[in-house]
Amino acid sequence: MPAPLLVVDAPFLLYRSFFALPESITGVGGHPVGALLGGVNVLLRVASERRPRAIIVCFGAESASYRVALYPPYHADRPPVPTALAWQFERAPDLFAAFGWGCEASTELEADDLLGSYAAAESAAGGSTLVLTGDRDMYQCAGERTTVLFLKSGTTGFETVDAAEVRRRYGITPELVPDFIALRGDPSDSLPGAPGVGPKTAAELLNRHGSLDAVLAAVGTVEAPLSGGERPRLAQSLREHADQLRSYREIARLAPLELERPPDRDTDLVGGAAAASRLGLNALAGRLEAAGSLDEL
Repeated sequence: MPAPLLVVDAPFLLYRSFFALPESITGVGGHPVGALLGGVNVLLRVASERRPRAIIVCFGAESASYRVALYPPYHADRPPVPTALAWQFERAPDLFAAFGWGCEASTELEADDLLGSYAAAESAAGGSTLVLTGDRDMYQCAGERTTVLFLKSGTTGFETVDAAEVRRRYGITPELVPDFIALRGDPSDSLPGAPGVGPKTAAELLNRHGSLDAVLAAVGTVEAPLSGGERPRLAQSLREHADQLRSYREIARLAPLELERPPDRDTDLVGGAAAASRLGLNALAGRLEAAGSLDEL
């Protein structure tokens, strides 16, 4: 089987590593470097285990402007980036690039949109993609040629999430994940969902009717009799919030970008060691210099 493309949610990876490792891990100039160290170690582990044909690390805007226009509180509850992490964010692209990993960024869209677009380009070319992220929104990409490697905060390793696993967890198919998010809500994105609708009810509605649009059509208008057997209070909630729910779904959907399929790229341990040394990541640099290949890390 051809080697997969690995695409990486850089913001999540760096945030996760920053809070997982102590700020006492410092490098050049006494700056904390735990996010950089942890991020590199995760990618080296995945590269060793999964042998991707290339690694593309994706950065993006904190909040795409069109999503904020659809719902102004989108991402409003997120705290500012800690100063120590901001310093590492600025240096992460050069460090990752030194390993031969592609670094792509968008000032208009979010990292998730890049991840989904690369997965689509790879699938169109007959390849397969691994999406390394901690964002459940990316479950919508799971399918025959795309698998999510889900990183959980506070733990090591990752969980493999394919289409069957999405159905097991949510009770729906991956393409309905945006509809599911719209109904259930997503606290991480400050999306409230439909009042009175939790994950079980959201899945039941979507399985019964097939989509958010069909759910909203089934409850009809305020004057129309209920269809689909929905409870009156639930039906009223869905009717009253129909426009907002459509906006939430549009926010949850990935925005497509026209991207070229990236070429094969080997991981460069020598280049990575030199970049790590420049940042004062001396233990990492020594380990990379001593290793002849990914197998020896």
